[in-house]
Amino acid sequence: MKVLLGPLAAALAALAAFEITMRPTAAERTELTVLFLAVAVLAAAAAWALPRWARRSGSIRTVVVVSTLSGYGIVAAVLVAAAGRMFLSTHDLGLLFVALGFGVLTALGFSLTVSNPLTDDLRTMATMAAGVAGGDLTARTGVDRADELGRLAAALDAMAATLEASEAQRAKDRQARRDFFTAIGHDLRSPLAAIRAALEALQDGVAADPDRYLASIAGDVAALEALVADLYLLARIESGGVPIELVPVDVAEIADETVEVLRPMADRDRVRLRVSAPGAVVVPAGPEALGRVLRNLMENAVRHAPPDSEVVVSVSRDETGARVVVADDGPGFDERFLEVAFEPFTRPDPSRRRDTGGTGLGLAIASGFIEAFGGEMWAEPGPGGRVGFVIPAAGPTS
Repeated sequence: MKVLLGPLAAALAALAAFEITMRPTAAERTELTVLFLAVAVLAAAAAWALPRWARRSGSIRTVVVVSTLSGYGIVAAVLVAAAGRMFLSTHDLGLLFVALGFGVLTALGFSLTVSNPLTDDLRTMATMAAGVAGGDLTARTGVDRADELGRLAAALDAMAATLEASEAQRAKDRQARRDFFTAIGHDLRSPLAAIRAALEALQDGVAADPDRYLASIAGDVAALEALVADLYLLARIESGGVPIELVPVDVAEIADETVEVLRPMADRDRVRLRVSAPGAVVVPAGPEALGRVLRNLMENAVRHAPPDSEVVVSVSRDETGARVVVADDGPGFDERFLEVAFEPFTRPDPSRRRDTGGTGLGLAIASGFIEAFGGEMWAEPGPGGRVGFVIPAAGPTS
């Protein structure tokens, strides 16, 4: 029914124009009304049939050509019928048909010319979609249009880019899992192998100094306990299973307390510890979790600081919240390491020797706690180690 309304409205408009401009007789009015209504029905039938045929057609170019010729045919039918009522001479009627033929050929050429870019772009998009389906996630359409087809091409390109990024992230995650299990296997195997060797020496009675062997076993057991505890803590942080009650905390005070705890370790390595703060810097945080963060960062700084140097903990406040930077005079982070610095079991030293670093979980745990406060942690490339974080004064946004 809706396809008939448009042609009928056009027919009524044409009859109104004819009535106003030509002042027809009753007979002319009747004949023209019949003619226009017949053409309107023909146009409505074409408007109903062509879209249904177009969906089954195998070529957009054919659809464009047929649609153009159908429209031109309706116009030609009206002109021929009107010419017949005007009693044109044979010469004039022939001229009219020649003009109509020229118009048909021109319309055909025009529709073919217009449809060429359309079909080319559609073919390009089909090739790109087939490439993506076949696994080539780098395929793009390269179609640059401002119409609906251009928006479809842009959507296809965006989809392919998203799939490519997702696949890259999956590959990165797979590699991270492999690295994770390799690292944890190494960190578990090394102390276990040392414990087994010491126990076998004690059992075989070949241990020249049993107390030293027992002390070595105790140290390895303590290292395993620390590793398991850190793993459990990190798993709880990442799963949101660590309940942290945010209360007003003076970051400068927590930093001072951490310095006192770590001073014996720093004195042993001949490293000075200092806190630089303008006074109380209060933000919502978990006191114990914040203390763990500062301890992890400061232990790492002391471990890499050269003898007779200083580790400075700078605490400041701005309009957003608290800003803390832990700086040492060591070699600092390599730029390539910064990309994975806050991931579990990552160390600047690829040999994973325990005398050059901890379990590789310290920065990951610290970053997890800071994110739980609604803040952010970062590290800067060397020379000189610089790791910092911010804690917003308003607390987490979610």
